[in-house]
Amino acid sequence: MEAVVEEKGDVIVVRIQGRLDAASSPQLEKQVNSIIDTGHFKIILNFEQVDYLSSAGMRLMLGVSKRLNKLEGKVIACNLNEEVMEVIKMAGFNQVLEMYPSEEESFKHI
Repeated sequence: MEAVVEEKGDVIVVRIQGRLDAASSPQLEKQVNSIIDTGHFKIILNFEQVDYLSSAGMRLMLGVSKRLNKLEGKVIACNLNEEVMEVIKMAGFNQVLEMYPSEEESFKHI
């Protein structure tokens, strides 16, 4: 798993590549928490290059969402492929997490 971080105004875009599972989630969690610790409370997680999402990855997304809500911030996920979206729907996370089909659409809602 790799994550490329880009700052666009007051929004941080994290483009995730590879598998987001129990082995890689702690690395991404540390990276995202570091972003939040520096005062950035608007984060877009771009899943375009993610081919696998485990429950550990979903826990990470939920944890980031809860932390940002307390700080009056927001996290949005975008570009989820069918397989990843199916896992999120089966877990019911589509009712909790804000998701959009593209990065451009995400910027309209952040």
